[in-house]
Amino acid sequence: MPCLDISTNVNLDGVDTDSIFSELTKAVSQIVGKPENFVMILMKGSVALTFGGNKEPAALAEIISMSGIDSQVKRKLIATIGSILQNTLSIPKTRFVLKVFNVRSTQNTSKL
Repeated sequence: MPCLDISTNVNLDGVDTDSIFSELTKAVSQIVGKPENFVMILMKGSVALTFGGNKEPAALAEIISMSGIDSQVKRKLIATIGSILQNTLSIPKTRFVLKVFNVRSTQNTSKL
């Protein structure tokens, strides 16, 4: 299940976040190759965040997925999520950072 967590200093009051959630869900699903009903999106606005020493619109995102993210997928995620944030929240792509965590499931060998 991919989980995308976005924090931004942009105020989301009055913003149609439903359409942003929908667009992000579809994009992550298609790029990572997981069904939309397995994709989780969190978005926090008005976060105390600076980038380059100023408070112009910026965002930090983290995506965690159990497999499905290689370097090519990572590049697509950065480009696509960056474009969505630029088009919907006016966050320049140059002020967006994506941290990627590709988790591999391991068999639990605990004997508890």
